[in-house]
This record gives sequence, structure tokens and C-alpha cells, in this order.
Amino acid sequence: MYDVIGIGEPCMDMNVNVPTFPRPNGGAKVQELSWQGGGKVSSGMVAAARLGVRGAMIAAVGEDNYGAFCRKDFGRHGIDASRVVVRPGKTTSLSIVLSDYETGGRSILYNNGTAQGITPEELDWAAIRDSRYLFITEISPTTLAAMDCIHDAGGKVFIDADGYSQDMMDHIAQLDLFVASEFVYNTLFGDERFEENCRSVLAMGPEVVVFTLGERGCVGISREEGFFRLPAFSVPVRDTVGAGDVYHGGFLAGWLMGLSLRETARFASAVAAIKCTRIGGRAGIPDRPTVERFLREGVIDYTEIDQRVKFYQRGLEHV
Repeated sequence: MYDVIGIGEPCMDMNVNVPTFPRPNGGAKVQELSWQGGGKVSSGMVAAARLGVRGAMIAAVGEDNYGAFCRKDFGRHGIDASRVVVRPGKTTSLSIVLSDYETGGRSILYNNGTAQGITPEELDWAAIRDSRYLFITEISPTTLAAMDCIHDAGGKVFIDADGYSQDMMDHIAQLDLFVASEFVYNTLFGDERFEENCRSVLAMGPEVVVFTLGERGCVGISREEGFFRLPAFSVPVRDTVGAGDVYHGGFLAGWLMGLSLRETARFASAVAAIKCTRIGGRAGIPDRPTVERFLREGVIDYTEIDQRVKFYQRGLEHV
């Protein structure tokens, strides 16, 4: 039924871009304001869908405008949101994402909603069994139950390991595609013996191990293809928020296209790099022809992307 089914926690992102961060008691003129959906698995699923992946989300949101926007944004990208539960009387999480043109960095203020995440009892077992991959970002009773279900049906588990947890390492043998951030790498190792360290994680059970290293690119390994290292693409960065989420969505898309591991990582890096040229986690996500042209020619066609930028600038008007 689906290439990928994701379990995550959608949120609303209010993205604010300024020339430079103001000092205490100071101010800064807002250059750009954009309302976009957020959440690690959620934005990864949107990226994958824009690249041709058939997907569905299992999640919960509050009974508010933010939750309505999140659900509609899944639908706009062709993601089946019929399993996104609306919690009556509860609220959806909000993140205020502050990015500055001077550094290309960002800071995030969180306001957690009151909508409880999906419980094991709310999982759609049939939909999970009918999916090729389960996309998660954490180990919990809910995701463990889903992992058992998809493995029993012959599917595989893909994790966006953005942060380190002992639970994740305790269950690493059940994580078929392990794509982790530099924060996880530094917690585990803290040195630059990349090939040796990738091999040590591969020996724990995953079929594929990849670490993203920010400006330094990415490294990875599989039993079939061995080790690789790739540099990051050089682009004019406006905002790095969501770059990791989009990388993971791009990785899933490339992998499902049948690319080699190295080609998949290069494809995902291109998707994330293009996203970083526009603010927010979703407006700059390219479609497949845009990525393929960038990989061939080094050119980013903004025709369709900037239509998305204008759409998200109007934000909550679209609820």
C-alpha cells in the first residue's frame, strides 16, 4: 500500500529570518516570515513525498489551527493523513525558529502542545504490514510495537537518529537503515576514524549506517558496498532548520529509487542543500527534476520552489 509509513509528532513552525540576531534589549527588522509544518518524521515524509515516495503518517495533533494546518499540509503533498488523530480540546506544538542571514544559523523556541502522541493501541497494524519501510525518530513502546509488526511482515525500519539515546543503542539490531547526526557520532566516538567507527556500528546489526556531519558532508557504510565519504554541497545558505529531516526524506527517496548507497547519500545531500537556500523546513524542498538538474549542472531552478515560498508566507490563511 505504501512505500513508507511514518510515526512522529507534527508541529507548527513559525520561521522568522532577520539580518542578524539582536542583542538584549535591542531589535531587528524581520526580513521574512513563514508558517510551515514541522517535526522530524513529518518533514522527512514531506520531502520523500515531493520526490515521488508513496507515504502515510500515523500521528496525533491538537484540535486547533496548527493541527489543522499540519494535517492539510500532509494532504497537499499526497501523504495519507487519515491516521493522524485529532485530540479534542488539546493543542499542537509550536516552534518559533529564528534564523539570521549573517551566520546562516538558527535558534528554536519550543512550546509543547498538550496532544498526547500515538499509543500502541492506536496503531493501524494492517497499514504498517502493507508498507515497505517504517520511518521513526525514537524508540518508544509505540515504535517498538510498530517495528515488530513491520519486521514480521517482511518490511524494514528506517531511523532518523538525530539525538543519542541508550534505548536506541539497545535496539540498534532492529534498525535496518541507521542514519544518524553528527551529535550521535560525537557522543559515540568523538574522533575522526570514520571508517573504523562506521564499521563498528555496522557490526551491531544495521544493514546501512550513515552519519551526517553538517558542513563536512557525510560518511557511511554497508556490507555490500563498503565505506564512502562525501563532501557537502556549497550553496548560499539562508536557513539550516530542517536540513537533517529533509536529508532523511531524500535518503529514503533515493534508496527506494534503487540508487547505490553512495548515490543515495549524494542525492539526499543535494535535497538538503537546496532546502537550505530558503527559510523554514519545507518551503525549499525540491522536487525530483530540480534535484536531478542540480546534480547534473549545479543549477537550482527556483521556479516551483519560490511558488512554495509565497504559499507558506501566507501561512495560516491556508487552514
